[in-house]
Amino acid sequence: MATLTATLHGDFEKIVSDLENTVMNGSISATKEESVQYARGGVQCYFGVFERFSYAGGNRVSMSISLFGDDACSDLCVVTSGGSTATFFKINTWGEETFLETVMDCVRKYETQ
Repeated sequence: MATLTATLHGDFEKIVSDLENTVMNGSISATKEESVQYARGGVQCYFGVFERFSYAGGNRVSMSISLFGDDACSDLCVVTSGGSTATFFKINTWGEETFLETVMDCVRKYETQ
């Protein structure tokens, strides 16, 4: 499992759109499995799950993206999972780490605004 947390600055909807587009354009096999979005009292919450095929692991890996905040500041958590072919323990996490790397430039762009 690979994890990334960050505090992002900027328009919430734009960040969500940018993250989704980055994931989908980062791999020919990427799919958006599901997403939900809520808003209450000026605070928004987005949760999305994506998958893609990992050539390194020979299987599919998933990425969950959570974003919670408003148009000024939002907390992000990205978690990838599923990159191992072992039965009882993880042999490799290359696919998970590589999938996580697809959003790094997008995240850095909003960390510094």
